[in-house]
Amino acid sequence: MPPSERALSTLVEVRTALAATRSRKQKARLLSELLADLQGSDLEIGLAFLVGELRQGKVGLGRAATREAACAPAPSATLTLQQVDAIFAGIGREHGSGSKGRRIEALRELLGRATEGEQRLLVDLIGGELRQGAQEGLLLEAVALAAELEPGVVRRAAMLGGSLREVALTALTEGRVGLERFRLEVLRPLQPMLAGTAASVEEALGSLGRAALEWKLDGVRLQVHRSGDVIRAWSRSLHDVTAQVPEVVELVRSLDARELVLDGEVLALSRDGRPRPFQETMARFGRRLDVDRERVRTPLTPVFFDILLRDGTDLVDASGLDRSAHLAALLPEGVCVPRLVTGDVAEAEAFYAQALGAGHEGVLVKALDAPYEAGRRGGRWLKLKPAHTLDLVVLAAEWGSGRRQGRLSNLHLGARDPATGDFVMLGKTFKGMTDETLELQTQLLLEREVAREGSVVHVRPELVVEVAFDGVLASTQYPGAVALRFARLKGYRRDKAPEEADTIETVRGLREGGVGPTGA
Repeated sequence: MPPSERALSTLVEVRTALAATRSRKQKARLLSELLADLQGSDLEIGLAFLVGELRQGKVGLGRAATREAACAPAPSATLTLQQVDAIFAGIGREHGSGSKGRRIEALRELLGRATEGEQRLLVDLIGGELRQGAQEGLLLEAVALAAELEPGVVRRAAMLGGSLREVALTALTEGRVGLERFRLEVLRPLQPMLAGTAASVEEALGSLGRAALEWKLDGVRLQVHRSGDVIRAWSRSLHDVTAQVPEVVELVRSLDARELVLDGEVLALSRDGRPRPFQETMARFGRRLDVDRERVRTPLTPVFFDILLRDGTDLVDASGLDRSAHLAALLPEGVCVPRLVTGDVAEAEAFYAQALGAGHEGVLVKALDAPYEAGRRGGRWLKLKPAHTLDLVVLAAEWGSGRRQGRLSNLHLGARDPATGDFVMLGKTFKGMTDETLELQTQLLLEREVAREGSVVHVRPELVVEVAFDGVLASTQYPGAVALRFARLKGYRRDKAPEEADTIETVRGLREGGVGPTGA
């Protein structure tokens, strides 16, 4: 191969080394060395593969195509990144009669030139298994190392820029100056600011001092942009859901502004104004067909709690207090989330009780001086909920027996480990599942199957579930040394990505804070 072209095997070697170490620092170093070694189009291709994308976008291949194209691996590595990229480009150009067969034949030829390790990488890339959200932070750290920039500078650009690949390429080729052009833009979604957890109102106010309390609604997070007559809505995972929320589009169109970026939630309410069960909100929110008919049966109500831009004024770096004033001046009554600014614990407790009495999850406690930290989960926003629940990732499931025969039932649950980007198993649960849930999760899990071991189906860690539990126990059975007591499924959080799951540190903190067998 030409000396200027990097081999595909280079990525395989780094991938193998990453899997062999649990040190996040070492992982970032390995990735940074790879990035520093790539130049020109090799860098563009390598970054795309590391992010889990093809430069050409969708080329008409999927997991089924990789099964049809399966063949024996090559004995030695000869493929370069540019050769692989060119083959995918050719596959993407195939259209018309017989194009499916031609795409599969081209893929079979590519896999026949690949070693066993290269085949696994290519199959995972095509099947979407390299899109590991929990690894994005690690890649950003590696980019910062390779570009000799502060991690915060790269992270901020990525949160505002939307495309991790574009931001990474800019950082590595243009440095800090290039990253300065990534700013908040209308109609380009940014990652939402996330909240940490507090055990009590007293703890939250002790950390933040005088703060804003807002009702924590039992709805679906939504980001809405307006540019003139164009209005778009995105879910918290940045999927365009505009067509699914016509009520939101109509409301935003009625507001006195030509440019807007709003952050809020949408939820289904009963006639008395109380929230309907979250699963009803999600069922309506997830509908892509017959939306006009479904909105009559289950109307959605938008409620906003933040504003990031209005008519050319960027408010991302403004204080929370300033942003709330802009929001209150814009929105009609009932569209702004109920809010209280206080430093008094008794007053805050009463507001908390009011939110719970209205049927909502709890409250968010927000620092008054906090800017909008896109994509960050930290201590400037703290959530308070009375019930012990966690958002965990499904790692595997077991085939059921009895009336559950033929359906995947017992879920293996994992918490996120920020140090490694992996997930740590906390235990299993088969409780809280209706027949409808069993049917749905069997379908969803089989679509993500990666391996089987007896009655256990191992899956890609992509699905987030909300789990209620009675306490956290010390455990010698599970690798995190903790386990959940009486865990039960509350529902699937299709609006959340794996990187938004709760961390193993959060679970251990609950154990240390007394959420055990007698403290639940």
